[in-house]
Amino acid sequence: MASVDSVIAALYDTISGPAGKARDWDRLRALFRPDGKMIVHGRNREGVFTTRVLSVDDYIARVTPLFAKEGFFESELARKSEQFGQIAHVFSTYESRHAKEEARPFQRGINSIQLVNDGKRWWVQSLVWQAETDGNPLPERYLGGR
Repeated sequence: MASVDSVIAALYDTISGPAGKARDWDRLRALFRPDGKMIVHGRNREGVFTTRVLSVDDYIARVTPLFAKEGFFESELARKSEQFGQIAHVFSTYESRHAKEEARPFQRGINSIQLVNDGKRWWVQSLVWQAETDGNPLPERYLGGR
């Protein structure tokens, strides 16, 4: 991918779609370095913070049954980015809906995306996300423009 913007746009586009629509998982794999990780951090049902580190294939296995039953549309609400040389960090505030036309998202949160450039293109090295909760609302500074 030629730019950080194009990687982020492709990431959201690839995981989004109506219930039962097959996602282009090869495209998702192509956004990540082969050793790239997807990491979810948040409270479990017992209220304890947990971190699950997934390979891209682990993520695909985790969400494929869910996406077969439910629509999932994730979009970027706001972004804060930093770049130094061939590394970049993006704090991407997201909203998730079961259908594009839903007025209110069922979930919001932040994707913390670390990218590297190998001299040819940008790759996602890791993506860590945490959903907003009543006890941990999104700060105003992550709801504004770029």
